[in-house]
Amino acid sequence: MILEIKKLSVSLDGKKLLTDINMNVAHGARHLLSGRNGSGKSTLATTIAGNNAYTIDGGQIIFDGQDITNQNATTRALMGIFLGAQNVPEIPGLTVLSFLKHSIAAHTHFETGKDLSMGEFLSKLEDARTKLDIPKEWLNRSINVGFSGGERKRLMLLRLVMTNPKLAILDEPDSGADATVQQQIANVIHEMTNTTFIFISHQQNFTDLVAPTDITTLSNGKVMIK
Repeated sequence: MILEIKKLSVSLDGKKLLTDINMNVAHGARHLLSGRNGSGKSTLATTIAGNNAYTIDGGQIIFDGQDITNQNATTRALMGIFLGAQNVPEIPGLTVLSFLKHSIAAHTHFETGKDLSMGEFLSKLEDARTKLDIPKEWLNRSINVGFSGGERKRLMLLRLVMTNPKLAILDEPDSGADATVQQQIANVIHEMTNTTFIFISHQQNFTDLVAPTDITTLSNGKVMIK
């Protein structure tokens, strides 16, 4: 298992949001997290990624054999957990190119202890940009400023491909994306066979494209027993 969640209970400002969540995610899975709005899906997704707004009241999160329950979001990201959130804020003044360079440099140093060469980074970026048909001019624009919903999802894909995480958590990646972008997202998920995916979606057509290998359904902050 790449991820084991054991009796996880989570609250926000004293309000219990998740209760005794147990969930196992196998290596290479395309694991659908389903449930109605307000059932706790996004809370669980961002808690796994290390959102410190939430309080873990009990339980464990085991990632790749290590207990990460008390690790911060940065450490979890460097260990190989990627979060594609629903709403990524605009960051005026920080270009896509600069953001990616610093992110990939941090991952490279964490994994190898070595600094990332500019040549290696630019080569990797060009490969990913070409694969995803990302316009070159996007790289010099500020993060998400002036980007449409579909364009933001394509930037998320660029970051995903560049970081090549062990586990990618995608919270409604189909939201705001047209049919072409949804197909592109599904294609990338299927092509990245070394990455395990947890995804949230309310659209059956997108879920069908991804073809989940496993499903966990939440209701009122608890796992529904099959």
